[in-house]
Amino acid sequence: RHAVCIFYLVLRALDTVEDDMTISLDVKVPMLHEFHSYLYQPEWKYMESKEKDRQVLEDFPTISMEFRNLSKVYQDVISDICHKMGVGMAEFLEKKVDSQHEWDKYCHYVAGLVGIGLSRLFSASELEDPIVGQDTELANSMGLFLQKTNIIRDYLEDQLEGREFWPREVWSRYAKKLSDLAKPENIDMAVQCLNELITNALHHVPDVLTYLSRLKNQSVFNFCAIPQVMAIATLAACYNNKQVFRGVVKIRKGQAVTLMMDATNIQAVKAIMYQYVEEIYQKIPSTDPSSNKTQQVISSIRAMSLPGGSMASRHHYSPIYLSCAMLLAALSWQYLSTISKATEEYVQAGEN
Repeated sequence: RHAVCIFYLVLRALDTVEDDMTISLDVKVPMLHEFHSYLYQPEWKYMESKEKDRQVLEDFPTISMEFRNLSKVYQDVISDICHKMGVGMAEFLEKKVDSQHEWDKYCHYVAGLVGIGLSRLFSASELEDPIVGQDTELANSMGLFLQKTNIIRDYLEDQLEGREFWPREVWSRYAKKLSDLAKPENIDMAVQCLNELITNALHHVPDVLTYLSRLKNQSVFNFCAIPQVMAIATLAACYNNKQVFRGVVKIRKGQAVTLMMDATNIQAVKAIMYQYVEEIYQKIPSTDPSSNKTQQVISSIRAMSLPGGSMASRHHYSPIYLSCAMLLAALSWQYLSTISKATEEYVQAGEN
């Protein structure tokens, strides 16, 4: 618990440096590269930030002290991930996401590394088997699926704030500028672009199911599974939906709470995944350029989701257990989708 908490706060501080547009690049780039070393400097703090989360930088000595009180095995994981993430963030400060390969690379730096770091912490704690921390490809996919979902859903918000995360290689086939997709006259092409990116994200679902099937500890399972079912529900809501280019597409609070309560074992998660990919399948337009690829990836998810040929049953749990699951869901969603303002809604849903 302490290791995961400190891991989150350290990455929150690093992310606050990256997000702060008032810090010049000649200051920010070295800070990102060296940030992992500040963990071992008791007095280091940064008082010049204008970001809403600047407290984590101003009170960094408190965080770094708690970091140094952790077991060395935890310190090594957190410091290593912080170093790799800082270098990756600096790389993408000075360039845009161009190819689909670079999209995967960017998502790896900001979210895949979170999944890898958490997995290594789970294994180091001995709550999970060593393979969970060793299989970095599956852990990376856990982060990529969440990050791509956020990027896809947040198209309009990012446009309004001057950020671009959709890969040029994809959107350039549908528009001259990424911002053109928001124009009413381009809505049909915009939706086709959206569907192609959702299809890309769906390719991570088999890895997600394999990862979750390895988990043994109930708390770790809830922590990992709940954001993933939130993500598939969000993608189903966004698929072929013009509203992505007009406003915010969210899953309902009641829907979020139901997902939190249901996603407590691998069979239930498989059933949820099956339900939402079926929802996407029913919406695939025959004229969509990505329709064949979408159908193919859904077929592979179906095959993994229904090993016995029937839907997994859902179970009911005590109110106390459910409140714990909801708290884990809120924390987990916040860890792995820190960019999104929608996080607060999920947290509120969990608390209510």
